[in-house]
Order: sequence, then structure tokens, then C-alpha cells
Amino acid sequence: MTTIDFAPFVPLLLLWSAIALALIVTGYAFITRARGAWARLLAFAALIFALANPLIVHETREPLHDVVALVVDRSQSMGIEDRTKQADAAFRDIKKKLTADKSLDVRVANVTTTTTGEDNGTQLFAGMNAALADVPPERVAGAILITDGEAHDAPSPDKLSVHAPIHALIAGRRAERDRRLTVVNAARFAIVGQQAEMIVRVDDYGGGDNGYADVDVRIDGKDVGTRLVPVGKNTPIQIPIAHGGENVVEVEAKPGPAELTLENNRAVVTVSGVRDRLRVLLVSGEPHAGERVWRNLLKADPSVDLVHFTILRPPDKPDATPIEELSLIAFPTRELFAEKLGSFDLVIFDRYSERGILPMLYFENLANYVENGGALLVSSGPEFATPMSIYRTPLAAVLPAQPTGDIVAQGYKPVVTAQGLAHPVTRDLPGENTPTAQPSWGRWFRLIGANAVSGETVMSGPDNKPLLVLDSVGKGRVAELLSDQGWLWARGFEGGGPEAELLRRLAHWLMKEPELEEENLSATIDEGEIAIERRTMAQDAKPVTLTNPSGKQVTIPLTKSEPGIWRATAKADELGLYRLTDGTLSTVAAAGPLNPKEVADMRATGDVLRPLTDATAGSIHWLSDGTPDVRRVQPGSNASGDDWIGLRSNGAYRVTAVEQQRLLPAWAWLVIVLGTLLLAWRIEGR
Repeated sequence: MTTIDFAPFVPLLLLWSAIALALIVTGYAFITRARGAWARLLAFAALIFALANPLIVHETREPLHDVVALVVDRSQSMGIEDRTKQADAAFRDIKKKLTADKSLDVRVANVTTTTTGEDNGTQLFAGMNAALADVPPERVAGAILITDGEAHDAPSPDKLSVHAPIHALIAGRRAERDRRLTVVNAARFAIVGQQAEMIVRVDDYGGGDNGYADVDVRIDGKDVGTRLVPVGKNTPIQIPIAHGGENVVEVEAKPGPAELTLENNRAVVTVSGVRDRLRVLLVSGEPHAGERVWRNLLKADPSVDLVHFTILRPPDKPDATPIEELSLIAFPTRELFAEKLGSFDLVIFDRYSERGILPMLYFENLANYVENGGALLVSSGPEFATPMSIYRTPLAAVLPAQPTGDIVAQGYKPVVTAQGLAHPVTRDLPGENTPTAQPSWGRWFRLIGANAVSGETVMSGPDNKPLLVLDSVGKGRVAELLSDQGWLWARGFEGGGPEAELLRRLAHWLMKEPELEEENLSATIDEGEIAIERRTMAQDAKPVTLTNPSGKQVTIPLTKSEPGIWRATAKADELGLYRLTDGTLSTVAAAGPLNPKEVADMRATGDVLRPLTDATAGSIHWLSDGTPDVRRVQPGSNASGDDWIGLRSNGAYRVTAVEQQRLLPAWAWLVIVLGTLLLAWRIEGR
């Protein structure tokens, strides 16, 4: 290409001053109609052009390819019906047409759904911007987005980084209908045993807001009933919170009149169960060295509301001692064991013997209390081996160990049994024994002989005699400790032992806290991988059936990793809720956020992208109408039609060589300048 350029011999300021002076002089001459004004103008012009030094510039240019971004939505919502099939066919057709144009560079970006990090949904424009990040704006021909239209990072038109036609090719069907469930609000905390409120909403998109929907509620994978919810209205529902810690609450609306997917029919929230106060009734039969230890351990926990009585006298024994001289209050047996027994979370009997103090009816009440969901801990001393043992009462129906009448009085270290190594209460206790080493904690010196008739023996004494036996009875639980020597650990004898930790675990197991359940199925998702853990006291663990958010099922075998624990891993490449079950236990785990944007509204739509396509002179086409043709258009021209889309032809280039030469040689300019001056002098001299 050839152009004219200037390389002045004098500074630009001086050159412009000369031009201004010439304009003033010649202008005055024309105004006063002076002879030879035009010749004077011609002389000035020749002089100024000679000083400006005009050059002829020859540029060798290399055309640059325009760049188009071809963005393909591979997010989870594209898996509905035949959207993926439509998108793949359109991608192949469009790419073939684009690559046939040798003046175009095609940048392909596949946008997928991430199961980690923040809830960003479909990042369609992030993919487009990444594809064009190193391309100058003057080379961008446009962008073609193959998507279902659900872009969660669509900017406002004034913040678009691409100022070339953007075309959206929508996969799916027009006017799709779908049901969606949304958790509008939910309590994050609730008192154990009370109800947590959750506000849910069911919408039938494209089908109106009439009628009702059945919403199933599950907590930790267990069905807790169905609620009837009006469609299109925020509706509060009550959720029972049965245990402390995280309660995973899943709500699922049953299929509506028309469904695209069931993935957005369910939502998950976690509600932390908080115990108001742990009410403990501690009943001591007689004073002994360990009684104060029990009391101190329980009183040290601010969440424990302790009621402690030591029963020394039957309630019906006459006593003429004046009330003001009594050092002990009368034991409220009727209030504790008949009227208010159900209000206690845990009952502890510490070296209590049956001396006729409590009527047999009260022991029967205690047995019923356990079977109906109560928790009982029995710490036995020598009295358990005598005819006055509480095993000789109706309470024997729930006790897992039967006394033999023997008392072992020798030094020994409590040992965690094979069952105990697998049980959450005694697994990994600080200082415990291993298959090859003895425990490092201190010795005890008494064991009450007994036979375990039910439950699991998790700790033993000399000759493998039961020391700690755990059992589930009806809806409740019982723990039986066949020694009163635990206080030696608390006093630090021979290095002491984990008595406080053992008591804490026992209390939590008796309270049915999930982290201490021996039969438990759990799953966590991190970095796109789901980790499955099954705790069981059985010899084998059944395979787990994993149901993906899309409904696909896979059976996963478990591998034993340590006593009582079986594990496995699987890929979690979909957003949403994963269900797991082994036929007995069930659990759920959420990949990404609990209620992700990606599955909120999965209908195909052009409404989200229309403001952006309109702002860039682009267009929206539905793939159900066929794949549009591709054309090149000039800047400012129409860039779309009913069956075609246009990409801007920018004409960008790169200069590879430049040649310069003077318009006239110096002697020629000298002749022209002198000639015009002589001409002006001659005309003005007439």
C-alpha cells in the first residue's frame, strides 16, 4: 500500500508558524484585492511543502486472521433429554463451516460444571473471555455460544468485554415445563427434641401455581413423613431434630404434571442439633473413693445438669430426728422414679445395692425407661456380687452382664477387646492396647465377676472377664462397668488413664450421637471425590449403592481399612445430592453447594442472553429449528438473519516492510520555489 507522509526539515512549531503567517499575508492580500494574491499564495504553498518534505511511503502488509470464540456448554443441565445430542451436532456443523474459512482462527472453549469451590453455576462468559483473552479487540470476529441459555455469569451489556456479534444457539425445546422445590429459609440450629422450622416453596414452571404438591422429608437418609405444600407459595414445615450435631435434612417434591428433571425437585439443608442441657441423674448407693470423681467429672461439664443423691435410708424408716437437725434431705423417690424419670437424658447407678429402699415398681419403671429410649449407666462394686445386687430386681431385664458372685481382687490393666477395638466408644482411646502391645495406662485392683449375656464386651480384665459391656435394649441403651476402680485413673495412679474421655464417649453413645454410632454409614465429598465410610461390628460390610444426582446408580464394594471401619471412594462429577445405601443404612452427601444454581431452573431459555446478543447485533437461534449458516459481514452491517449468523470481517493486518522516498528531489523543490517567487514578483511588478 502506498501513502504520503511528511518528514519536516524544521520543527513543527516553526512549520505551523510559517503556515499561519502565510495564511495571514495571503488572506490580507485577497481581502484588499492586491495584484498577484493568488501567485503569492502559490509561492507560500511551494515553500511550505518544500519545508514539510513530503515522502512516498510503500508498506508491505500481511493480512491477519480474525478470531471467533466457539463456546460449548457442557454443564450438568445440558444432560437433560437430547440437549447434548443437539449441541454436539451443532458443534460439528459450525466448526466445519468456520474452519473452511481460511481467514478465521477458531478458539473452542468447553464450559463444564465444577463440583468444588463456590456456587458459580454455568460460567459461559468466563469461558468466552478465556478463549479471547490474548486477542486484540480489532481482530475479534464474534462469538458463538452453544448452550441451553442458563448462563449464571452473564454480565450487563455495558460490561461486555467483546464488542463483536455474539450469537446464542439454544439446545432444548421452547416453552419447557418443570417442577422446582426451593428452600426459602431454614433454621441453622435447633434444640434436640424440638422442631426446626423450614420454609419451602414448590413452583410448577410453565404450568401455573394451582394445586398442591407432596413433599417428602428425610433426615440423615431416614424418612420422617410427607408434607402437603401449596404450589407457588412459601410454606413453613416443621422438622424434628432427634440428635445433637449435624442433622442432614432432605426435602423432595414428588414429580409434577410435567418434568424435565427431578434434580431440582429436592434440596438439602443441615440443621445443627444443640442440647439445651444434658440432664443426668446420679444415684450413689454408698460413699466410696470414686463417688466424688463421678460427681466432679459430671459437674465439670457446663452442659450437664446434674442431680445427685446418695441413698442411705429407706423412705419408710421412721426417724424422730427434728427436721432442723437433719444433715440430709429426704430422698424424693416418687418424684424421680415415677413422675420425672422421663425428663432425664441419662441415669447413672454408682455402687447401688437393693436394700429395700426403692420399691420394685421403681426398678420396673427404670427398665421401661430404657426400653422406651432412655440411657442407663451402671458402675458396679462388690455389692453387685451379693444377694442385694440390683440384678435381683426387674432391672435385670435390661442389664447385659449377669454377676457370678465372684470378686477378683488383683492388679490388672483394663484391656480393650477385639470388639472394643472396632467400637467407637473404645477405639483409639489414648494409651490403649494394640494387637502387639499392652496398654500404657495405670492398673485397677478390683473386678466384679460376671457373664455377658447380651451386648458387646468392649473392655475386659483378668482372664478376659467382662469389664465394660454395652447393649441396646428396645429404643434405649445400657452400659455396664464391672469395677469401681476408675477413680485410680482420675487420680493419676501409675500414670492414670482416659477416664474423662471414656465417660464422655459413653455418655455420647448412650445419647445416640452419630459420631459414636457403631453402625453408621457416612460420606463426604472433596475435590470431586466422594469418600464413603461404613462403621460396623459385623465381620463383613455389604456393598454400597450410590445414586448420582442424575439418577444413575453404581454399586461400590467396601474395603476394610481398620477394625470396624470399611471405606471406598468414587467420583463425584455431578452437582447435587448423592444418595448411598447398603440396604440397611442410608446417607446423603452434597457435591458443591447444598442447593446449587446449576440445578435451580433447568429450562432452556433465550431470555438470559437476549440483552447481550441485542447489544452486540448478534442473535438467538433454537437448534430445534436447525443449525444456522455462517456468513462474514462488514463492520456496521446486519449480522444475522432467520437462518444465518454473521461474523465481522475486520480486515486487520500486520506491516512487514516499509519503503520511503522523497516526492521530489531537493533541486526540483528549489526550482519550484524560485519559479513561484519570480512569478509572484513579475505579476505584482506590472
